[in-house]
Order: sequence, then structure tokens, then C-alpha cells
Amino acid sequence: MPITLLWAVDVYGRVYSLSTAGQRWVRADDLLLELKRVTAGKGRCWGIGCDHHIYLNIMPSETSIRYREETYENQRWNPVDGFTDVLLPTDRWPWSDVTGMNPQPLHSFQLPSRSWEWEGDWYVDQSCGEPGQTGGWEYAVDFPANFSPDKKWNSCVRRRRWIRYRRYTAQGTWAKIPLDSPKKPPLPLCDISCGGWEMSDQSGRYPYLWGVSQQGQVWFREGIHPRVPEGTSWEEVEVPKEVAQLSAGPGDLLWALLWDGNLMVRTGLSLDSPTGTSWLEVESPSKEVEALHVAVGVSVVWVVTKDYKVWFRRGVNSHNPCGSGWISIGGEMMMVDVGLNDQVWAVGEDRGVYFRMGVTQAEPSGNGWIPVSAQWGSNKELSPPRDECEFSGHLTETSQGSAPSGSDSDSELGPTNSEHSATPVLEAAAPSIVPLGGSDTSAPPPEVKQPSSASRQDAPKAFIPASDSFINSLVSDRDRTSTTQPSITEMPQEDGVELPPAPVLPTLPATGHDVPFMNVDLEGAGAARSAQAAGRSLSDVLGTLENPQGIGEEDGPVWAWTSGGGCDVDASSRISWLSSTGPLSSSLSLTPVQSAAWSEQPQRPQHQEITRKPLERSNSVWVRKGALRWWRDWKPQRWVDVSVALEQSTKSDGRKDSIFFVYYTQYDEKKYLQVFINEVTALVPVLQDCHYTFAVYTAERTKQRWPLILAAPSEKEMNDWLGLLSDCCCEWRGIAGAPTRQALWSTTSKGDIMVHEPPLTLEAAAHPMACDLMFWRQIPGHLRCVESNSLGLVWGIGWDGAAWVYSGSFGRQPSSVNPEIQLQTDVRSVHVYENQRWNPMTGYTDKGLPTDRPMWSDESGLKECTKGSTHPPSPQWSWVSEWAVDFSVPGGTDKEGWQYAADFPTTFHGHKTMKDFVRRRRWTRRCKITVRGPWKMVPPIHLSDISLMPCLTQSKMEQVPVWALSDKGDVLCRLGASPQNPAGSSWLHVGTDQPFKSISIGGANQVWAIARDGAVFYRGSVSPQNPAGECWYHIPSPPRQNLRQLSVGRTSVFAVDDNGNLWYRQGLTPSYPQGSAWELISNNVTKVSVGPLDQVWIIADGVPGFPTETPGSVCHRLGLGPMAPKGLSWDYGIGGGWEHISVRGNSAEPLRGPVPPPGGPSRSPALQRPAAQVNGSAVCV
Repeated sequence: MPITLLWAVDVYGRVYSLSTAGQRWVRADDLLLELKRVTAGKGRCWGIGCDHHIYLNIMPSETSIRYREETYENQRWNPVDGFTDVLLPTDRWPWSDVTGMNPQPLHSFQLPSRSWEWEGDWYVDQSCGEPGQTGGWEYAVDFPANFSPDKKWNSCVRRRRWIRYRRYTAQGTWAKIPLDSPKKPPLPLCDISCGGWEMSDQSGRYPYLWGVSQQGQVWFREGIHPRVPEGTSWEEVEVPKEVAQLSAGPGDLLWALLWDGNLMVRTGLSLDSPTGTSWLEVESPSKEVEALHVAVGVSVVWVVTKDYKVWFRRGVNSHNPCGSGWISIGGEMMMVDVGLNDQVWAVGEDRGVYFRMGVTQAEPSGNGWIPVSAQWGSNKELSPPRDECEFSGHLTETSQGSAPSGSDSDSELGPTNSEHSATPVLEAAAPSIVPLGGSDTSAPPPEVKQPSSASRQDAPKAFIPASDSFINSLVSDRDRTSTTQPSITEMPQEDGVELPPAPVLPTLPATGHDVPFMNVDLEGAGAARSAQAAGRSLSDVLGTLENPQGIGEEDGPVWAWTSGGGCDVDASSRISWLSSTGPLSSSLSLTPVQSAAWSEQPQRPQHQEITRKPLERSNSVWVRKGALRWWRDWKPQRWVDVSVALEQSTKSDGRKDSIFFVYYTQYDEKKYLQVFINEVTALVPVLQDCHYTFAVYTAERTKQRWPLILAAPSEKEMNDWLGLLSDCCCEWRGIAGAPTRQALWSTTSKGDIMVHEPPLTLEAAAHPMACDLMFWRQIPGHLRCVESNSLGLVWGIGWDGAAWVYSGSFGRQPSSVNPEIQLQTDVRSVHVYENQRWNPMTGYTDKGLPTDRPMWSDESGLKECTKGSTHPPSPQWSWVSEWAVDFSVPGGTDKEGWQYAADFPTTFHGHKTMKDFVRRRRWTRRCKITVRGPWKMVPPIHLSDISLMPCLTQSKMEQVPVWALSDKGDVLCRLGASPQNPAGSSWLHVGTDQPFKSISIGGANQVWAIARDGAVFYRGSVSPQNPAGECWYHIPSPPRQNLRQLSVGRTSVFAVDDNGNLWYRQGLTPSYPQGSAWELISNNVTKVSVGPLDQVWIIADGVPGFPTETPGSVCHRLGLGPMAPKGLSWDYGIGGGWEHISVRGNSAEPLRGPVPPPGGPSRSPALQRPAAQVNGSAVCV
């Protein structure tokens, strides 16, 4: 790591630097230099002097800074004199720049400042042509034209370049920047800030310098270049309000502090526009207290308010320079500065320099303050924070007399004579590392011991007023001290007699509204020292006049300003003067007074008890950044490379708040999207373009049917982001561990398993929870469908027909000793269709009509899919077979696998007729996925459907009825299934005369089933004593409809036909459980699930008004009740690729009586969405 410097200024304007390779503060060589503020960058530091001039210090380097001055000598040929400097009136100047527009004679070049010197005299550039032959001349026909070193017969003009170098000689020293000439210089500056050397679109550039005048104007230093470190001139930047202070980061961030305490952000900063384009105003972190100081880094903003509280701005980025909110950070600081690597330095309220430890890219707010404990002057002791020297000491007889004060005490005036060496003084204790924090109460000052064992109360710490005044000189301080204070010999004291406390300046109130900005008034500090010097001898005072050490240099400086912009450290750096060890190195909140007082408690327990504020953990910010691809929301829709960041803030009480940012660029303009984690409703892996893709849903995006779709470069990164976002969502909602027994289960078309924890208001008759507010989380595993009940049994079926039972825990974290997570595999088939058309010449061929579908397509014929371009559903899948003709297509095939039809698209059949002009056949290929999840396989029979009997919450059963269908259509009943043994013991075959395709068991052991030909059957006499029942009763199907799936609740039966219509069975009674008739409820339905409370949920094929959305949306039937068993309307929830839903485990009955509506506008779809379609509102348009 290169050696870099930390810069600081004390209250007397003295400038010091602290090297990362050193151990002590080093004062600037120029002892007469007095600066008010400094701002550092890479390899340089700028400062504002007390004379209002700007100073620059460039770190020495092996490479000197040289600048080349050049001018051109121009001549024209004439027949009498040849080439001469007598030019035509329309020609350029005889000595000019390269353009010829500006005159530049040799004598016009002057050194810009005393920091430069000429290396030599002017000489001709001989780089053109052969050296020494052409004299450096270039020839052309006329001005301006293309010059060449070759002289031709028509060369009427010529020019040559003169060069002279100047060298910058002020490296390693503080050099005064000259005033602009002939431009008008800016008014006296009160603040400067250096930044911009790491613009986000190009790194390694030279820095920029910004300044603020005393009238609130903002200035920008132009012309700063590696070869011109001083710059050339000042340019004024318009501001809408008066600015008090500003801060520029290494990148493209610039924040300004207004005189009214608010903040402004400069937008549009770039290499092409270094001064930006516009200002945006940001409110102060606290409405009651104005901001006092602001500091920015690459992507962080820190603010100190006038009550000395420290604040961190979250969500700051070059795409979002204003950020998104304030976080309170522990500590009481006078000013802060953000250096390299976004490391934070500060000057505490005790005037000590502090460093924020633990600042990383993942945790930009850090986790605690530690003091900069470097050696000072010729003394080998460390220079601790000021409060520890002033409050944690004991009286000795070997130290020189001093009094505790927030400013330098009289010990600064030099050593005393030996005859006064026994004067009691405060001895500084060893430095301790104490994180600073806010406190509303102050601890009483500690007691100190006199040699006579008498004790007295220390005087309170004097407050050093702040202003821009540095008019007080050191000599005047010494004169005032020597003339106004009597010597100790004039005031004899008896042993044991208490000395009167020294008068001090009253401390200004910390409410903050009248606290000036961050400079120091030496008159106030001198008055405090003069008042505290009572008890010193005249010889002590006179001895200071011969002390070569400056005032305040014995006990260490009283810091007023620091800048770490050029100090290259990070959280992992090993710096000798930065140590994270100490009694209180965690991020606790303590005032400096409390820190010092507390550190003394173990040494003097017999003294009075010190009151202190209870410890509080400070707020912190954690950030995870990455690069993903985003499916753009607007047309033309395409993948866009974006950067993302998840920012989580932790409050002092442990509460966490997270925001997910997506940063992108549109038309060279930086923009961003933000998603609050508390608004996320689902994180779902999706199938799109064979990417590792996932969708982020919110309630608003669910209504718009447009989730935030992101793609990761690898499966591991996608899983990492999904796990991280899901953990944040669950943590905010208080969801931990495995699903509860009342959970709603669902699966997507991709095979992912989703779970929702239902609140009591989900099925409330009045003001039910809206579907778009439901939060779905993913459970490890891969299944086609899942069924559950409220006793804790969860069964699933894979795409390959394998049966699985949930082996995880309910409502708690999985045990580390119980191997609940097991290996799970699934196999599914991928299909493509080969299409052909008949013509009289060649018969069936792959040459179709222009209006035909592609000759290789998907089942719909709308998308071209060849065997070579078709991939597994996602990168997690892998092929396990080759392409083969599929003969098991619905409708049958011929011996070659072809299906025939009159045209595309119509119904295909398996035999050829005279009117069949098109044909198709399906090719299939199997792929396999392997995952890990809390699922246990139930061998050996593969299933096509399964159903568990729904139960109420108070139900207790020794054995839970489980009915299933094998992949061949056989009806099975599982024996021995219970909450203790959810997998059961064995299958019991139930006889049928034809294969079935759907089965469901409801309350009171009602078993309904649908045969493959669409016929409906009811199983009679099913009971716990006779779990298989006795016989099947045929139930008439709806007119001209074939049912394909049904679900039975406690007292109701709903079914779905092949055309997507939803039917309700009327007339169900205990005495006549078969019902009387079917009634049409709705269309646009693919799956239905009826729960133990007769609640109805469906998977809709589409959502009205959104025809392009992927089929499969979760919908809830509203208005269900004893008097309205069919319901009234649909509430549409999350959608796009959902395959199955089961609500048969949700038996939590809603609260009785009126339920108050939720706060804000009503979320009930029954009130917000017009019920335009009763008994059929799920119609897709």
C-alpha cells in the first residue's frame, strides 16, 4: 500500500499531516502558515488561508511536473525579401498559437506563480523533417492549410514551433495560488472541496476543486490538469440559494449545505459537464435541528446537525445522487470527512480526531468510532482524544500545573522552574478507545485528588466558540496572560484549602439553531485560557516567552478540521495509530464526558456514583451490490445490463428496513428503480430465454401484471440473490422457519413450490385481504402439484409422477440434527411439433403456405421451435434422452406418429381422410433436474392426482384419508397416514371399470372423481371404518361438457371442464350428497381448490385486460357465505406461470363480528373493482 497522508488543522490554524507509515503528527515546515480548512485528494491537499488565499501542497514524487509552452513563428514569401515576418493584413499574427487567432510573442509568456521556474530558453522544435536541415519550418500554400516539411514551388507561407518548458518547484510545500488575471477573482472563500478524480464513467482523472464564497456563491476551479496542478481560473456556478459549505466526492457526487440548514445536490456531473446541470434540494435529517456539515464519498453522504448528531444518507448512488432516507449514527461530532474507499474521519465534540471503523462496501456506515492515537511533537506519548486528557487524571507532584479545559491550558505556556515543580496538576491518563455516541445527559466531572487528600470538583469543560475569525495572534494571548493573572506567590494557600475553580466560558446550548459553522475564534479560546491561568506563577508565564514550542503544543493540538481525501486506508488496513481494541470498541453511544468518566470508575469505586445514559446500539447500514440483467419495462423490450444493490438499515431497537435498487442508463441519462422490501409480495424463478431469471413482485406490479424481471449470470448467483431477498422479506414480516399447518401451497409452471402464511382476514366476509398483497415465499423442492390439510400432511407429485411427502417441520426452524433436506429429482418431457402440408406434386412436405405456421413449432404454432434451438426449461435442467417421436398424443396417431387435420389450426386426429391437407407429429425429449428439499419419496407407484381430506382446526384424527390416482388411472387409497407418519404405510387399490383423471375427498369423507372420458362419479359409504367405500355412483356431467378436474370442500363441490368453465354442484345435502344439478359460475379457469371452510381459489388462464400475460394467475372467490355458496366476484392476485394451488390446509376461521377496515384506502377488490360479472367475472378478454 502506498504511503499517504491524513491532514488536519488545529484551532490556531496550524497544519499537520499524519503518514500511514509513521507514528506522529508532523507540522508543516512553514511555521507562519495558518489555514482555516483543508481538503485533500490523491497526492495533493488544498487549503484556505487566514489571508483568504488558496494554498496547494503537492506531494513530492520522482516524476517532476513540467509544462510545455509553445508558440508559432509565421512568415510569408515575397519576391523582394523572400520569407519575412511582414505578413498580409488578412494573415495571422507573426507570433501566434497553432490556430493563428491569438498573438503569442515570446516576451508575452510569464510564469503563472512563484512555484514555477523556467528550465531553459526558447528553442526551435526540430521534429519536422530532417534535424538541422529545414530549421524546423513547415511550408504550405497559404494560411490556413496543411503544412509539411517539404518546400515546393508554390509554398508561399511557412511556420515553425518554438518551445520552452517550465517546472513546478513547490512540491512538498504549501504554495499560494495566484489570483485570476485578468479575470475578476472570486470573493473571499470560506470553504473548498476537492473531488471528481474517479468519475464513474472514467477513472484515473485529475481532480476538480469547488469553493464557496462568504456571500454564499459557488465557484469551480477550471484548468486543473496533471501538468497544471494550480488550475487557471475560477468559474461561478449559479445556485438558487446561498451556500454555506459543500463537499465533492471522488466520483460524480456533490452536495452543498445551505445557510437555512437544508441541503442541495448537484446533478448532471460528468466529464463532459464537470460543473453539472441543475440543483435538487434535500431536507435536513432533522426538522427541528438544522444541518451543520456535509461530507460525501463515492456513494455515501454523511451529515452533522447543529446538535452534533451524525447522520448517514442511504440509497446514494450516481444514478440516485439524492438518496432515499436518513439513518441516525451514534456519535457527537463537530465535522466529518469522507476519504478514499469511503472511509470516514471526524473531529469530535472534544476536538479529537476520530476514525469510523468497519466501513466496507457491504457495510458503508461502519460500526464504531475509534480515536486517532498518534504520537505528538517530541513527546513519545500518544496524542489521545482531548476529553481523556482533561477529565481522566490525578494530581501528582511531578507534573506541571494545569487546569482542565476544552481548550489548551496554561501548561501550553512552557515548562516551569524547578522551584515550582511541586505544583499539583492533572495528569493525563492512558488513552482508551471509546466510541462516541449521542446523549442527552452529561455526567458530572470526576473528582481529583490534592496532595493534602482534599478534593474539589473539576471545572466544566470550556466550549471553544466557532467562527471564521482568526484575528487573534499568539503574542496577544501571551501578553494577556502575563499581565492579567497574578502569580502563585501572591496568593498563598494552606494545605487542605481548596483552590477556587477557574472561571470558564459558559457552554453554548446544544439545541443547535445558533451554533455557527465550523471554524474557531481564538479570542474566545484565549479568554478561557486566561481565566483558567489563576494559580500560576509569574515566572511560569515569563518562561513561556522563551519556549520554542508553540502555544498548545505540549498537550497535543485542539483540532478544528481534518481531511482524509488523500489517506488510502480501509477497514482491513494495519495502521499503528488506528487500533480497534479498547474497553468499548463496539458501536455504542457515549458522549466524550461519559466516556472519560466511565473509564475512571474501576479505579475509584469509593467515589461518588457517576450517572450515565443507558448504552444504545447505533444504527447501521448494510449493502450488497452486484451486476444483473434486467428485462426492460417498455418497448422495445430487451435485456439491459444493470447494477443492483440491496441496502438494509438496522435501527437501534433492532428493526430492519431494506430497499432494493436497480440502476440503469437510458439515453446517457442515469436512472434507477427502487423496490421497498416491505412491499415485495413474491420472488419467483421464471422461464425466459434460458437465463437464470427470477421475478420480483409487488402489489402495484401485480396489478399492472408486470413484475421486475432480472437475470443472473450463474445459477449460484441467482440463488444467492433469491435467498438474500427472501430472507429480508421474511425477516421484515416476522416469518421464520418452516410453513405452518394453515399455509396455502402453490406451484409454478417451472416446478417451484410457493407458500403463503394466511392471516385471519384472508377469508373474512368483510374487508378480506387483497390477493395482490399476499406474500409468497419459496420452499426448496420441485413438484408439479401439492396438496395439504390442516393436520400437517403435505403431499406432492413430480412431473414424472413420483409421489413425495413433506418431511420438514412446521412453524419452526429445521433441526440441524434431523436430516430433513434430502436429494430430490424430477423428470419432464419437452415437446416440439413437426408440421407438413400436402400438395399434388410431392404429397406431404415441409413447404407450407406463407400464412402457415412454422414447419417446426410449439403446440400453438405461434413460435418457431426446432430440435436444435430447443433447450431444457432452465439451465438447472439437463437432457437425459434424445429426440424421439411421441405416440402418446391425445387424439391418437398413425404408425409413424402423425396426426391429421383439414387445416391449421383445427382438431387433429390419428387417421388420414380425403379432406386432410395438413399433418403434424410431436417429438419429445426428456430432461432431468436435481435439487435438495424437505421431501421424502413415497415409492413405488407413480401418481397423476392426489387429495387429502380437509379438516377443521379442532379436528383430531388417528388416520387421515388420502386418495390418489396412478399414472394409469387406477384409484388408490393410502392407509396409515397420520400427522406422526404422513407417508402412511401402504396403498389400497379401489376397483373401477375405467381409468380416472381427477379425484378429490371433502368433508365427511365425500369422495368425487372424474373418469378420462369426462364422466363424474361419487364414492359411497366411505368412512373411517371403511376407508375404501363400497361402490361408485355415476353423476351426470354438465350438458355437452367433459369435466377434467374437481375439488370438494366441506359442503360444496366445484369442477372445471375441458373448455375452462367453472361449475358448482347444487343441492348437496347430508341425505343426498350427490347433489341435483350443475350451475355455471365462470370461465377462464384451469384449476380449482376448495378449502375446509368452503373457500374457493382458482388458477385463472388469464386476467381481463392483460391478454399478453403468461397463463396462470391466482384468484380468490369473494362473497362466499352460507347464503351465497357460489360467491360474487373474483379477486386477482399474483399471476404469470402459476400451475396449481391448494387452500385445503387453511382452516383458520375469520373473527366473528364486524372487522374494521384496514388503514388508508380500502384494499378489498369487492369495493375497488366493479363487480361487472357476477358468477362469471373471471372471463378473459
